Amino acid sequence: MTGEIPAPAAWTNVRHGWQQLYGSFEEQGVSLEWHDFKSSHPLDWAESFRPSSIEFCLNLDGRGAIRRGSATHDYGPSSSGYYAVGAEPLLATRQAHDHHRFVTLEYSRAHLQSQLANSEADLTPAMRAAIFPKREQSIVSAPQPMSAEQRAIVASLAEPPVPKAARILWYQSKALELMSHFLFEPKDPEMFCMRQKKVARDRVVRTKELLVRDLANPPTLEALGQEVGCSPFYLSRIFSREVGLTIPQFLRNARMERAAELLRSGRYNVTEAATEVGYSSLSHFSKAFCETIGCCPVLYPAAKHIVLDR
Repeated sequence: MTGEIPAPAAWTNVRHGWQQLYGSFEEQGVSLEWHDFKSSHPLDWAESFRPSSIEFCLNLDGRGAIRRGSATHDYGPSSSGYYAVGAEPLLATRQAHDHHRFVTLEYSRAHLQSQLANSEADLTPAMRAAIFPKREQSIVSAPQPMSAEQRAIVASLAEPPVPKAARILWYQSKALELMSHFLFEPKDPEMFCMRQKKVARDRVVRTKELLVRDLANPPTLEALGQEVGCSPFYLSRIFSREVGLTIPQFLRNARMERAAELLRSGRYNVTEAATEVGYSSLSHFSKAFCETIGCCPVLYPAAKHIVLDR
């Protein structure tokens, strides 16, 4: 993706990885921007923050951090959050050597106040305090895992499914859709409960993605918790509830299903398949394969194929 608008000073060193998709902060009070870059040095992210602005960040990849006073909030892969810029300066960095891919949706506080003047009571308390403050101050929210819907919206921004002439309207609709994910408070307690369940499901889906991404070197439970934004204990509990398997059980099944695929292909022998899914002990692999698939791996290619429900 290449943009025709010059990159702001904050992105000068990575200007080819910045594109303004929609709007203009100075003229319209809203700016939707795409970022996709690597940097050999830590990048001062706070240089891009504008006074009296509220910015939403949806972080696909790369690690960054925002600090207000002594409190630091870390943005990891697949996380989202917002920060309001007031008189108190914010410090923010993007880590060197990471591949950073994220979207920012920036509003002037005045723009949001004019758009939401009749909806103030429906905003979440945190957003109400940020948009209609009694005293303008800097605020940094704790990043949360991106929902499946948010990830789908952000991923679509790179390749808009509309003709070029329609992109401004399409990006405008996406900006409004993203904003709606952050702003409003559900009135119905049942709706709030449904939202909590949805967050839990999204965390489980993301955990599955992280586990199967590299079956030979899966992340630890602590790393999974950090990635999806909850404690390892809570993640274990909701995963078992949603999937009906513990995380180790799910991982073993996924490894054995992948090993079975490799053996069926005819391009891998048993030892190679075992190594490919992270087993250094052939006896441990054979035992796990027999218990999961239902026959020994040396006999599997000739046996009746068994498909497991995951």
